[in-house]
This record gives sequence, C-alpha cells and structure tokens, in this order.
Amino acid sequence: MIRVFVVEDMHVVRAGLVALLDGEFGIEVVGNAADAPEALTRVSGAEPDVALLDIDLPGMDGLALAHELSWRVPTCRTLMLTALDRAGHVQRALDAGASGYLLKTLSPQELANAVRAVSAGGRVIEPAELAELAGAATPLTLREAEVLRLAAGGADTRAIAADLFLGVGTVRNRLSAAVGKLHARTLVDAIRIAERHGWI
Repeated sequence: MIRVFVVEDMHVVRAGLVALLDGEFGIEVVGNAADAPEALTRVSGAEPDVALLDIDLPGMDGLALAHELSWRVPTCRTLMLTALDRAGHVQRALDAGASGYLLKTLSPQELANAVRAVSAGGRVIEPAELAELAGAATPLTLREAEVLRLAAGGADTRAIAADLFLGVGTVRNRLSAAVGKLHARTLVDAIRIAERHGWI
C-alpha cells in the first residue's frame, strides 16, 4: 500500500485529490493539509511514502516545503502538482528534492500512475517538454534503460534475458517498470518516448 499525504490550499481541490487517490487500488491517503505549517505538524506521524504538494501555497510555498520534507522525512518522496508550467519551477522543484512535477491538467489515471512511479523510485515530469527545458535526468535506472534499448533493437524477452544473464521474469519486471515510469501505454510507446528524449 502506497501511503500519500496531500497538501493543497484549495479545499475543494484537496477533497477531490483525497477522494481520487483513496479510490485507487494500492494507494491510501494518510493525511492532508492546507498549508506548509499544518503539513509539517502532521506529516511525520502520518509516515507517508509520497507527499503530493501544490507549489502555490500561502506562506511557505510548496518548493520550500519539499526541501524541508527532504530532511525531516527522508523516506518520503515529493511530487509537485501545479498549474505553473514553467521550466524554471521544474528545476527548482528538482533542486529542492522533488521526484516529480505534474500539471493540474493531467488525468486522474495519470496522477495515480505518477504516484506509483515516484513511490517505486522513479522521476516523473509532465509534460515531457518541461523536463527537456529543465535538463531533467532520465527517470529510468541503468538496468531499465538497458533492457529497453535491447527491446528497441528487436530482441524479445527471452533473448534479452540470455544476453544479460537474467531471468525472464526479471526482464519482464524491468520492462514493465520502464513502461510505467514513462507513462506509456505499451512497450512500443515506451521505446518511442525514451528514444525521443535520448534516454536509450
């Protein structure tokens, strides 16, 4: 179960996010707050895996809160959710220790997938153009990029497993992780995204 803490100052939006994420399989909202001071008071006891933060909070903004959380609750990864589509904000979020940056125009399923990807250790930035402008690193691990590169060359799962001296199940898991982290619908789509960004 992925434990999520939501910080959003607009009550209706916060309630919607809580209801949406609580309705997703494998995700549980363990707390929420309207601003940074309230979040800092409650978050340690909640022990979340992922904190979903709005940037435009009253007082201490979400970027400062992300930085504060990175040392107060080092096991909690932060995911920014905002209406601000500026590359400078993306870079600041990454510098503050955030693992993801999403615009509020994304779909409910994309948000849930992003929470899962960040919880699994990935990095998620949407839209992808913001990642390019901010010079963001690949969300893929070296191993995931390796199996994706071999798949792009036409190798099937068994051939990749033999090539890398891995089990077929391990290869499938890495390919599946890569597809999830890239928010792709299929493996072919993941390869296209990774190639477009120069990640494989």
